[in-house]
Amino acid sequence: MDSHNAIAVFEGKNIRKTWHNNEWWFSVVDITGILSESPDPRNYWKVLKFRLKDEGSEAVTNCNQLKLIASDGKYYETDCINTEGAFRIIQSIPSAKAEPFKLWLAKVGYERVKEIENPELAQQRMKEIYRQKGYSEEWIEKRVRGIVVRQELTDEWKKRDVK
Repeated sequence: MDSHNAIAVFEGKNIRKTWHNNEWWFSVVDITGILSESPDPRNYWKVLKFRLKDEGSEAVTNCNQLKLIASDGKYYETDCINTEGAFRIIQSIPSAKAEPFKLWLAKVGYERVKEIENPELAQQRMKEIYRQKGYSEEWIEKRVRGIVVRQELTDEWKKRDVK
């Protein structure tokens, strides 16, 4: 397995993933199998796929057939989805295991709406993330000032049509 093909682990179960178009793509069968706890994950995904198509969901359209390693060690074309699509599919799975993801997505969505209304909240969130990562207050303030200065510079370049 190379650096472009890997395994993500969720609750002790493997989710195959591969690097494609500069982002990670995940096996839909693995995701739906873990969250639905279905004894037949392939069939569960097949049924869910038809239901999503009937609803007009673009999540199915955004799936790509990518080669992932199977349990026999060979690579096979597998339905894969990027992170955004995975979140959409997770929302369609009626399962207690999917519920924490759905609650988290609702919370994050609500927070982003609040940040659109009050952009200062986004800056506060950024600072808190840096604190959680262990950065000092001095480093955080320098980082924020650096972002502001860089943005002012690029805005000035745009005004002067610098490319």
